Amino acid sequence: MSTAQKNTSGQGKSGAGGAGGAAKAARHDVGQSVQMVGVLALATRFGRFLWAAIKALLALLGRTVVRVYAFCENWLLDGKKAAHGLTVTRMMFGVVGIGLLATNWRTRLYAFGPGSMWNGEYVASDSDFPRIWIFSLFHRLSIHGGWYTFFYLLLGVLAVLIMLGYRFKLVLPFYFFGWVSFIEANDMLGDQGDNMYRIALLLLFFADPCRVWSLDARRRRKLAALPAGTGQGSRGSWPLRVWRGEPIFESKPEIGSLFNNLALIALTAQVCFVYASGALYKAGGKPWQEGWAVYDPLHTVQFGTWPELSTLATTFGISVAIASWGSIIIQFCFPAMLLTHPTRVVALIGIMGFHLGIALLMGLPWFSLAMIAIDFIFVTEKSWTTAAAHMRRLWTKTA
Repeated sequence: MSTAQKNTSGQGKSGAGGAGGAAKAARHDVGQSVQMVGVLALATRFGRFLWAAIKALLALLGRTVVRVYAFCENWLLDGKKAAHGLTVTRMMFGVVGIGLLATNWRTRLYAFGPGSMWNGEYVASDSDFPRIWIFSLFHRLSIHGGWYTFFYLLLGVLAVLIMLGYRFKLVLPFYFFGWVSFIEANDMLGDQGDNMYRIALLLLFFADPCRVWSLDARRRRKLAALPAGTGQGSRGSWPLRVWRGEPIFESKPEIGSLFNNLALIALTAQVCFVYASGALYKAGGKPWQEGWAVYDPLHTVQFGTWPELSTLATTFGISVAIASWGSIIIQFCFPAMLLTHPTRVVALIGIMGFHLGIALLMGLPWFSLAMIAIDFIFVTEKSWTTAAAHMRRLWTKTA
């Protein structure tokens, strides 16, 4: 082959290689462009999906907020809740007041009256309540045995009226201020049951615990049965109509429902805080962790009021451990167990058994009864009405 032919052949191969390289580069650029377009399309689609998901979540959140708001509004304003539960709480509070006053009758002058001057409470009380004039009645009467006894009996009469539900809204303020004045006259004799009793009485100012099973409810039924023009709608001043039985918020019943139901919520929160904090406090102590915490108190002079019964209850170690650990578990879990009906039944049985054990074994009946009285607000209206129907049928059969 000649030199010219070789050169010509070389140039042809070189030109073909250059053309192939350019085509390959072009295809590579096109591929990159396609990939870039695909990535951009995918990113755009993902952005639209993300925005749609956010809008859907915001819409769901908005609907949930509206539904929760509507539920809360209806629950608070659409009628007064826990009619029977609050009624039983009111009745048992009256029983607690009567019982505590009756059991301290023989020692009233020594524990609270002139005989208690030795403890220094009259001169420098540990409680701040006696320094507030509206709560200072029994503190000021401590040195006068006769007057102290008179107002002691008067407080007992008010407790009876509370139990019967007679003119509750009028009687409650006098009973509340008198009771706090009495119980705080000697701070050394109080316990946590007195605190819960006082808090619950204060919340009952805003509730209506006399809708059933009370003399107030009986009077209202009689007024409602009177002919038109002579009942609640009769003419007269507002205080007179209220005295006759007309609800305070007759024209706006939703206001009365709001106060009643908010008081119920506050009472529920208070009970849950007490139980949960008590459980956490116990759990931090070594006796409770090791399961023998209930043993020591039952064998002391102060709390072991029934030595034989205390010995029987603490004979077996497993029973002591169950009582110790069980009280922590039921108190800590009590708020969450209120959320469903089956667990609520278990919680109420457990917590009431816990309080009955304290009342019987530790000699604290009025503390336990006050706490049980508050726990009755968690019993549903259906349960109360069913139980009342059964009691009426039994009463009828015994006629």
